[in-house]
Amino acid sequence: MVPIGHYLFLSLALLIIGIVGVVTRRNVIIILMSVELILNAVNINLVAFSRLVGSVEGQVFAIFIITDAAAEAAVGLGIIIAFFRNRETVLADEMDILKW
Repeated sequence: MVPIGHYLFLSLALLIIGIVGVVTRRNVIIILMSVELILNAVNINLVAFSRLVGSVEGQVFAIFIITDAAAEAAVGLGIIIAFFRNRETVLADEMDILKW
């Protein structure tokens, strides 16, 4: 049986990688992938603590987060594709057309 500290360390590593990716990158696709890493870190925490406590509520919330992440990825990718067709770039600095 794997101790919960290992899961928390993995979750912390994913969270740090995700936050660094969101803060330092300019490419919108990499930013969305970093947000997915952050959501996966939350899922690992939910499942780990759910298993520790012995209930399934954390696993149910993790399934909802996975569903939400899939919808976010689909909508975000659609917006990025539409923006790329208009501006021919996916840099976050160039996305001032979305302001109006």
